[in-house]
Amino acid sequence: MTGRKAQLADSAQIIETAHAMADAARRAVLPFFRHGDLVADNKDAAGFDPVTEGDRAAERAMRALLAERRPEDAILGEEYGTTEGTSGLTWVLDPVDGTRGFLSGTPTWGVLIALSDESGPLYGIVDQPYIGERFEGGLGQARVVGPQGEAKLVTRGPRDLQDCILFTTFPELGSADEAAAFRAVSDRVQLTRYGMDCYAYALLAAGQIDLVIEAGLNAYDIQGPMAVIEAAGGIVTDWKGGPAHMGGRVLAAANAAQHKAALDILSDWP
Repeated sequence: MTGRKAQLADSAQIIETAHAMADAARRAVLPFFRHGDLVADNKDAAGFDPVTEGDRAAERAMRALLAERRPEDAILGEEYGTTEGTSGLTWVLDPVDGTRGFLSGTPTWGVLIALSDESGPLYGIVDQPYIGERFEGGLGQARVVGPQGEAKLVTRGPRDLQDCILFTTFPELGSADEAAAFRAVSDRVQLTRYGMDCYAYALLAAGQIDLVIEAGLNAYDIQGPMAVIEAAGGIVTDWKGGPAHMGGRVLAAANAAQHKAALDILSDWP
């Protein structure tokens, strides 16, 4: 068997493997967080796109587990690229989403894990190692486990755009046109917040906020959060309402009402 139906047969093993990977990434990355000797390399000669040994160590730890437990699956990771597989499934890994926050000591970065097929993510984890919060969704799961115990993930119900809370990471948000499109939504919501990295998506899945709008994402930035949000009842698309699992411009919404209100504005932009 191939495709999504075939994967239900080993969902328990998939989930167990994903949690083992998240645990391994925690152990690998936490010694580097808020450490005075942490050094960042810059991957972008035209700007600042940092990577640390914490990023690399976390991805190596996850890849080692996959080599042992699920060698037939492919891997797409931010730091070490693509490893081919034969199962039709791909683990999509971002060992530290929000490395700028990691460098700054803010606990808004996270380890992102997704298991996907050609049509998008089947299951995902957003893990915040320092706080000790883990959000998971897909394959029958929609929950968060953290300092206050375990809770079901359920997104917010419908509300008018003027009553919404909107998050994004960078105020400049990509190109001038993309920034203008974002501001057109931001000008109509109740509250806009910045700089939360992947934690914004986790808060949307947990029912705390209504919208996340970003641009310039990669597949490894969105697939883990996308699985969690969709399992919690939310919607994730591109700015035209199409698939978002390969990245680019992303609109994540708690409910169909919030999604439509934001999409009606964003889809007018080139």
